[in-house]
Amino acid sequence: MSILYYTLNNVVFTNFALYSTASIAKMMCMGAFTLTKRFSQDAFANPEDLTLARHHSSVVTTNDPDVERVRRNHLNDIENIVPFVLIGFFYVATNPNRDIAYWHFRIFFISRLIHTVCYQMPLPQPGRFLACAVGYLTTLSMALQVLFSTRP
Repeated sequence: MSILYYTLNNVVFTNFALYSTASIAKMMCMGAFTLTKRFSQDAFANPEDLTLARHHSSVVTTNDPDVERVRRNHLNDIENIVPFVLIGFFYVATNPNRDIAYWHFRIFFISRLIHTVCYQMPLPQPGRFLACAVGYLTTLSMALQVLFSTRP
């Protein structure tokens, strides 16, 4: 019997599609948040961008602390969400238990939201570290399941 893993009739794939798309959309919002922060701080990284500045006395700056905090948060999203999505595609093909897969996807997404809140507030450590670690371990769990199911 042939099973089509990558169809919206597969509830594991549907759930993965929801949470991976939500994670990617969250990551894209961080790019927009960085832009918003640059405008609010008049902190532009390139000389040609100074024409967008509110104050004509603005200078190129790559070290505004508020902009850099958002940029680092965005970079952390890229480092974690891209592997989650790629590994998740392989994970869906292992035909995992539906409930276990749901929890992998949900935990990862929630961990990224908590990480962002901890990063942007900023909240004291180890909150941000724990949120990042939970998401990382969730992706690692999926990766190990893929590796174990693809052994020759």
